[in-house]
Amino acid sequence: MVKYFCSSTDIKSTWDHVVSAFWQRYPNPFSTHVLTEDVVYREVTTDHRLLSRRLLMKTNRLPRWAERFFPSGMSRYVYILEDSILDPVNRSLTTYTWNLNHTTLMSVEERCVFLDSAEQPSTTQLKREAWISSSIFGFSKPIQVHLLAVYFHNRQVKSQSKPKLCQPPEASLVHLLFFLFFYKISKAFLA
Repeated sequence: MVKYFCSSTDIKSTWDHVVSAFWQRYPNPFSTHVLTEDVVYREVTTDHRLLSRRLLMKTNRLPRWAERFFPSGMSRYVYILEDSILDPVNRSLTTYTWNLNHTTLMSVEERCVFLDSAEQPSTTQLKREAWISSSIFGFSKPIQVHLLAVYFHNRQVKSQSKPKLCQPPEASLVHLLFFLFFYKISKAFLA
């Protein structure tokens, strides 16, 4: 059985600021559980969308009741893959994240869609969905409940950090796309 979570919220900041903050969100004093962030792949498509794949490493603390059931040498780190599609024409950012290891113990998949609000200026609409599952016989329900609680806690932490993250960024989205455009051109000339 899979636990499903869905929420929609309005972020009181422009889409440009929210998207720029997305790229600058780590390191962050509210997200100390995120240890590393590496760009694995990035491409600007012919229809001007930016495709990115990032690898994140986060800490993974088991609940106390579960620590006695799992080996002490079990990795306390979770590797997470994040795919994102930035569409500046339609003013949307869609992200997909999922864990790469510990998938029998837990599997968490998340999709977030950030849209520029046509009805409310200076507002970005966020729709967040998550699917949480575990395949450990006899323990799947408590593990799912624990992961859902962690997921809700992390959402609260992120909402606390939004005022910090949604300040006008140092580098704008236009600068980022400009850099990627010239990077792609220079790569084509060097090939």
